[in-house]
Amino acid sequence: MTVTLTPEQQAVFAAIEGTRDNIFVTGRAGTGKSTLLNHLNWNTQKQIVICAPTGVAALNVGGQTIHSLFRLPIGVIADHDIEQNDAVRKILNAADTLVVDEVSMVNADLMDAMDRALRQARQRKAEPFGGVQLVLFGDPYQLAPVPPRDPHERAYFADTYRSMWFFDAKVWDEATLRIFELGEVHRQHDDEFKHMLNAVRHGQVTPEIGGRLNGIGARRPVPEQGAITLATRNDAVTRINRLQLQRLPGTALANQASIDGDYAGRAYPADERLELKVGAQVMFLRNDTRVGGDGPRWVNGTIGTVTRLDGEVRVDVDGAEYEVEPSTWEQFKYRWDPARKTLEKQIVAEFTQFPLRLAWAVTIHKAQGASYDTAIIDLGARVFSPGQTYVALSRLTGLNGLYLARGLRPSDIIVDEHVERFMAGAERELTG
Repeated sequence: MTVTLTPEQQAVFAAIEGTRDNIFVTGRAGTGKSTLLNHLNWNTQKQIVICAPTGVAALNVGGQTIHSLFRLPIGVIADHDIEQNDAVRKILNAADTLVVDEVSMVNADLMDAMDRALRQARQRKAEPFGGVQLVLFGDPYQLAPVPPRDPHERAYFADTYRSMWFFDAKVWDEATLRIFELGEVHRQHDDEFKHMLNAVRHGQVTPEIGGRLNGIGARRPVPEQGAITLATRNDAVTRINRLQLQRLPGTALANQASIDGDYAGRAYPADERLELKVGAQVMFLRNDTRVGGDGPRWVNGTIGTVTRLDGEVRVDVDGAEYEVEPSTWEQFKYRWDPARKTLEKQIVAEFTQFPLRLAWAVTIHKAQGASYDTAIIDLGARVFSPGQTYVALSRLTGLNGLYLARGLRPSDIIVDEHVERFMAGAERELTG
């Protein structure tokens, strides 16, 4: 896999590859954190293990979930004993570097449990993370850890930690963390829009910026075709997609996904049962694997229209029609190969489905990582989590493609106070 890194991405890669320091790679939406992680995965000389807090995030980076890798119980772990079998100990002992993607969703208790598990497995209890290099990827301004529903677990966090965030874990009293913030935005090229997005990210939206966003996004009719609605709630997305599909003539054709192996957690990357009609608006869920001289025919997040379902699936993208074939998502687990003395990634399950999803609407959360030229942002009655408005707006490649179902309000701009505290006090390293 060939990826051309920018100079700042190359500087961060060199820091990861050339040291054993713990490193946090962060940055605004569209700065290439995923590109850097993919490059690291394919080009490192170290024995790395990649994990993520959710099944979908783990699939996207070809790794395991944290709970699966460490065999940790779901819920608060606190000071409970961590049981480890021989296979887990061998994997954790063999790793030079542990990569955690979407680390902003990892809570402080889970971060401390990973620390204890590594010290225990590697029998180096005096060293943070048992001497493993930790490399963290994520943006706390976009995704937050999910608060526990159980009131006793909420009380535990309140009594034990300054906040739920990973950066308030106890291990950081002993361990150091070098912070690299990527600054070059690749998704947007309009300086005015980039400035506005940065203001939303930091909760510094002035009346002028709010008025400009509303002036463009809320005061013109939304397009009837070719735009996706980004909504805050699952029920709104389901309602919009179902209604639009029903409005199309004909009978929907369904394709059932093929699932081989024990696909843990049912964190499927696409619909288990995909229903389509000719004329349906769809979104691609993967980048095109057959890249020609003109570049990829589509990328993750590309919007198209189904033109044929008779014998093959064809989708129109910007006037060009392409046949779309099923994709296979592989679920991995790490194992230690004693003969070769290396860590190996084993395919333990496969999920095969057309890489499409009905896309008149999608939740803001599921739009994470995607780019859209045109989108309708529907914030509903209210925004209910920090960073939600920033994630939605930053999916757009340009200001002209922004449509708002309702105007932005000051209450829509929410930044977590603990993120502000951590990022304000974090000493970034120069990459230029």
